[in-house]
Amino acid sequence: MAQVDVSINGRVYTVACGDGEEAHLIELGRVVDERVSELAGAVGQVGDSKLLVMASLLIADALSDAQQQLAASEQQSEVTSSSDTDDDVIAQGLESIAMRIESIADRLEHP
Repeated sequence: MAQVDVSINGRVYTVACGDGEEAHLIELGRVVDERVSELAGAVGQVGDSKLLVMASLLIADALSDAQQQLAASEQQSEVTSSSDTDDDVIAQGLESIAMRIESIADRLEHP
């Protein structure tokens, strides 16, 4: 089992992962660090625990929205038989997810 160091809010955490998953885990740590940094910039240094909880909730919100969009796209693609239409539905779903993520990022930057 491999271990990687991820830096979040200036602190280094050693995390175990499966062999070959190191780069992915480092990228996930970078995403979390970016969210925590955005929050710290918006609300100040309110403590590692609170920042990590807030960042986790924002990430979970984005994931929930993405899952809902995916489910809606899957339902729509079941109804639609044309592959061209399926591609359009997927593109629209991805665009909607991207706009939602941008909205969350804007809220972080401008509370």
